[in-house]
Amino acid sequence: MSTATDTPARGVTARHRDLRAIESEVGSLIRRVKRVIGERAREVHPELHPMTYFILTHLATHGPQRGADLSDAFGMDKGGVSRQVQALVDLGLVERKPDPEDRRAILLDATDEGRARLDEMSRQRRDRFDERLADWSDEELATFARQLAAYNLALAKD
Repeated sequence: MSTATDTPARGVTARHRDLRAIESEVGSLIRRVKRVIGERAREVHPELHPMTYFILTHLATHGPQRGADLSDAFGMDKGGVSRQVQALVDLGLVERKPDPEDRRAILLDATDEGRARLDEMSRQRRDRFDERLADWSDEELATFARQLAAYNLALAKD
């Protein structure tokens, strides 16, 4: 038996249903990502806040930066960045050092300890991720990666 939502005459097509299903699945993914970011932060250090985790990963990836650069990168005011950075310094994950090009300026960088903790967390996460997708063929993984990239590119205009 067909319902009103199945009839194209009512404006609900298979495409419409598929778009709503994608929207729903992306919503689930976003909720999972928020949870996982919190877990990753706690794996690096039990007292690490998710936003502070992002700053640490940014510094570990991009190298030493000024506080103003972090403010720009995260769209945060300098005071907010300063508080997050201080928490990282207090945990021994970030250090302040003079800028060799301008001795008056301070650069922020991940410490060796911060990098080591990030590396260990990343290795463990990667292993779990690989485990969970072990049943996917190489072709399925490649197809999904291409489709996800195309999806992100299509939405990058927002």
